[in-house]
Amino acid sequence: PRQPAKTLWYDRPRYVYLEFCVEDSTDVKVVIEDQRLVFSCKNADGVEFYNEINLYARVNSKDSREKRSDRSITCFMRKWKEKVAWPRITKENIKPAWLSVDFDNWRDWEGDEEVERAMVEQYAEV
Repeated sequence: PRQPAKTLWYDRPRYVYLEFCVEDSTDVKVVIEDQRLVFSCKNADGVEFYNEINLYARVNSKDSREKRSDRSITCFMRKWKEKVAWPRITKENIKPAWLSVDFDNWRDWEGDEEVERAMVEQYAEV
């Protein structure tokens, strides 16, 4: 039986970030389309996780990436319309139980672009 992974998200001027909280993930698959993201993986116990998100707005799927760590898989998706805030990550105005805002990373955008650029470059090097 598949279950959704606990997911955190936050918004930045150029990118939207999603973090799927699965430890020791294997068989990670991330499909990023213009308005949809599909994530699946297994954890160390062989539990299957599956999340499908219809995105609030369009993203540039070619300029989107994911990065796996021992604790989670982070996806960052380039917004089609930069500097337009996303009030939520889902197209539908409902909040799934498994989805939360990542308040640790949620900040005002003031002067944030340098920080964001550094962050993306750091991800890109991995």
